[in-house]
Amino acid sequence: MEEQIRTEPVASSREAEVHSIPTSSAILPPEFLQARWYAAQTCANHEKRVQEQLQLRTVESYLPVYASVRRWKDRSVRLALPLFPGYVFVRLALRDRLQVLQTPSVVRLVGFGGQPTPLANQEIDALRQGLANDLRIEPHTFLKVGQRARVIAGPLQGLEGILVRKKKLSRFVISLDLIRRSVAVEIDVTELEPVH
Repeated sequence: MEEQIRTEPVASSREAEVHSIPTSSAILPPEFLQARWYAAQTCANHEKRVQEQLQLRTVESYLPVYASVRRWKDRSVRLALPLFPGYVFVRLALRDRLQVLQTPSVVRLVGFGGQPTPLANQEIDALRQGLANDLRIEPHTFLKVGQRARVIAGPLQGLEGILVRKKKLSRFVISLDLIRRSVAVEIDVTELEPVH
């Protein structure tokens, strides 16, 4: 039996170049490449464990905590509790989101329509500065309506929130709409200006 040799036309060098160009699906949009802050939802009471795991994976993360004193019959204990229970903030480019999503006890990255939504850098920076300057920040009932004000001086400068008066104290309530959580800080009203 004679072996038949099949001959195929050889592609020209121009055709070979065209086939080697990456398709548009291989090019990622800018939001997938730029590092932004996102809220990672965690299982209940697993925030600190998630924070430790993220540090081991070299993912930049932030877990704001506040001091709370718990009293029992025989003693008092000072605890560091999460300021936003059920959430840890992570800074990453979306292309690296699996590093967070594959972390034990992480439920999801918070967003809309199945797409993670970034937080404003200013909000995270202000929280960090406020806690670093020993401002008394505590969780507060989520507020969306009230007398709006902007901080004009101090570590929270530039942030907008709601002014709440309680007895003789003024409290400034900062709400993160994305996670529907609020925190309150005692503030001098001279550091605020109304927002219309």
